Amino acid sequence: MIGFVRGKVDSISENTAVIDVNGVGYTVNIGTGTASEMPPVGEEVRLHTYMAVKEDDMSLFGFLHKDELELFKMLIKVNGIGPKGAQAILSVMSVPDLRFAILTGDAKAISRAPGIGGKTAQKLILELKDKISDTVGEPETYAGSGTASATVSTDERTEAAEALIALGYSQTEAYRAVKSAEVPEGADANAVLKAALKYL
Repeated sequence: MIGFVRGKVDSISENTAVIDVNGVGYTVNIGTGTASEMPPVGEEVRLHTYMAVKEDDMSLFGFLHKDELELFKMLIKVNGIGPKGAQAILSVMSVPDLRFAILTGDAKAISRAPGIGGKTAQKLILELKDKISDTVGEPETYAGSGTASATVSTDERTEAAEALIALGYSQTEAYRAVKSAEVPEGADANAVLKAALKYL
């Protein structure tokens, strides 16, 4: 197995990169998020990789960050999600957002990935929720940098999040906005909602 490749970027596209490792070009499948963070052609890069082996094909999937690779490995263990599906999910969601979506049961956010339907997203959540919890702990839905974390009651924050969901935002978007919005001490649900909308 190839755990990582390190070399100069020979070429790069939206879905693949060719890495020149001592004169040998390795074609690595990458997601759009990884592609946007890649260094320019000619510069050195280190990609954490997973080798997918089939009867008629061997493919490398690469990530700049190790936590992306670890979550990728968890995703491909879900029946119905292959390496390309897992990379598609990680292309549209960051690792923190995907973990948050799994922990909060937000199938809508996950199903935005190309080729991932609602049923597959629900299955992913069902199979990985406990494993994600074991890895990163319970979701700290409202604790965060905003002053709302300790000065506004949970009921007020929950009401504000539910209002955002009713307005069409996903659970992930709603909870993250309520978590991050800065509101004065003792604010009611309406004030939290206004601050969250401003954050969004």
